[in-house]
Amino acid sequence: MAIGAQNAFVLRHGLRRSHVLPLVVICAGSDALLIAAGVAGASVLLDGAPWIASLMRYAGAAFLMVYGLLALRRALGPAEALDPDGQGAQRLWPVLATCLMLTWANPHVYLDTVLLLGSISAQFGAERWHFGAGAMLASLCFFTALGFGARLMAPLFARPAAWRALDVAVAVTMLLIALSLVLGA
Repeated sequence: MAIGAQNAFVLRHGLRRSHVLPLVVICAGSDALLIAAGVAGASVLLDGAPWIASLMRYAGAAFLMVYGLLALRRALGPAEALDPDGQGAQRLWPVLATCLMLTWANPHVYLDTVLLLGSISAQFGAERWHFGAGAMLASLCFFTALGFGARLMAPLFARPAAWRALDVAVAVTMLLIALSLVLGA
């Protein structure tokens, strides 16, 4: 699984043990709403207007490219280490606003949830809501494991080189996903 902008944000806060529960709730709750929209047939509506999918693809690519370049800039900038005392922790509201932006303003999220999962759910006919419920549960489990499980990697991220490696991995992943969206893969 590729780590997206939203996932990288949750991972960073999980490593810092900063606002993890509200971030997990926002991400899993947002996924649940978007998956429900896809299962309810929003993907069928979008099929009637193929230009929307193209617009979302290119907007998603631009969004991911910017996020990837920001991660690359962090990787090439001054190295940071995990702050175990929580000094420098961000206030809750700006963190939540950033999370909401990374979730709802990220066209890649719509491609994965509404379009992809909505299209897959259509294969199950009357049972599509069971598929949707399973996808929602998987999202909840994923974000819970990512946010709260990140603390297990905290000793590794006490070293600035680990943050640099994470940022390089995020940058490469974001840029490759952006490229694949542009190329239509």
